[in-house]
Amino acid sequence: MSVSLYYSARRTAPPTDAETAAVERIVADRTASFPYEDEESLHLYDDGGSEPSGILAGSTKMPFEPDHAIPVLDHVLGSVSELRRALPGAEWHVHLDDLDVPWDDTDGYVFPGMRDAGPAAGPDGF
Repeated sequence: MSVSLYYSARRTAPPTDAETAAVERIVADRTASFPYEDEESLHLYDDGGSEPSGILAGSTKMPFEPDHAIPVLDHVLGSVSELRRALPGAEWHVHLDDLDVPWDDTDGYVFPGMRDAGPAAGPDGF
C-alpha cells in the first residue's frame, strides 16, 4: 500500500502570464534540486485538476524507503509552499492521503517537528 501527497489550488481567475512563468520556474528549479533520482518528485497534472476553477493540481507518491520518506516529503512540501506563494488568492488543499497538511504563513506547508534536525537534512540525514 502506498501513501501519496496530493495538492490542488482553486481560484476563479486563471493564472496570469507572470504566475504561469513563476510556476514553471519553481517546478524546474525544484525538480533540479530533488535529492533522489529513483523517487517520485513534484508532479503536476496537465489539466489543473478535476475541481471546478482548478488552476493547479498534482500528487507525489511517497517512497517506501524509510530514510527517503521525510526528505522527499520535506522537499515536495517546500515546492508546494513556493507554488502557493506564486498563486495568491487561491484556495489550497494539501493532504497526505486523508491527513491535511497545515499551512504556516512563515514556514509554509510542514508537519510539526518535521524539520527538526535529522531526516529532513537530506539524503544523508540519518
